Amino acid sequence: MTWSATQYRRFEDERTRPVRDLVAAIPLATAATAVDLGCGPGNSTEVLAARYPQARVSGLDSSQDMIDSARQRLPQLHFDVADIAQWQADAPVDVILANAALQWLPDHAALYPHLLAQLADGGCLAIQTPDNLDEPAHRIAREVATSGPWRAAIGHVAHPDRHPAAWYYALLKPHCQHLEVWRTTYLHPLAGGHDAIVEWFKGSALRPYLALLDAPQQAAFLAEYRRGIAQAYALLDDGSALLPFPRLFIVATR
Repeated sequence: MTWSATQYRRFEDERTRPVRDLVAAIPLATAATAVDLGCGPGNSTEVLAARYPQARVSGLDSSQDMIDSARQRLPQLHFDVADIAQWQADAPVDVILANAALQWLPDHAALYPHLLAQLADGGCLAIQTPDNLDEPAHRIAREVATSGPWRAAIGHVAHPDRHPAAWYYALLKPHCQHLEVWRTTYLHPLAGGHDAIVEWFKGSALRPYLALLDAPQQAAFLAEYRRGIAQAYALLDDGSALLPFPRLFIVATR
């Protein structure tokens, strides 16, 4: 199951709120160059460009569909299909933004210092990653994957390792003149209730599972997943669901 800009944008307001908070926390008043790694459909790039209107802003993503959507949204900016893990700046960059992207990549012990090294002196690396692997939505996905008739196909699926805030602080502090790390839990009201929670994660965390299943298996998996979601998340009186979503933030100044 490939990335879908349409599916991702179903909850664009909720997904954009953390990047607004992240970009607002970058201490640089001005920047000449800024790049958005894992730019998706361009919602995060739009926030970055608004913060630094005089900067040369670009974005990259591994998904052609996401890049097509970003180019349509922001035709004045430059976007490329590229792999973050292989990315190397042509010249030192003032701001590197990675919003809800690096959790898909392994070996953060090497990746994060590498990204920091692409900055100009005094430049900033701003990262936000979901910190929700222990939340019910993820636990239920793992349980359904290993207990259903599809377990031979997807029982082994695992998201790349993530680490506590203190781990990232210790990793980056020796390379920084200033470093901020914090965690925020957003509470997203979703009008569609349990179905909306399923749709949210279809656009992100469930992709590695669904990609290995055929259409009938996907439907059966999602039905079982929804049953688990309905047990784990209470609905409000109006039928909506309040989805808690913890996220980890890092702003590192080289």
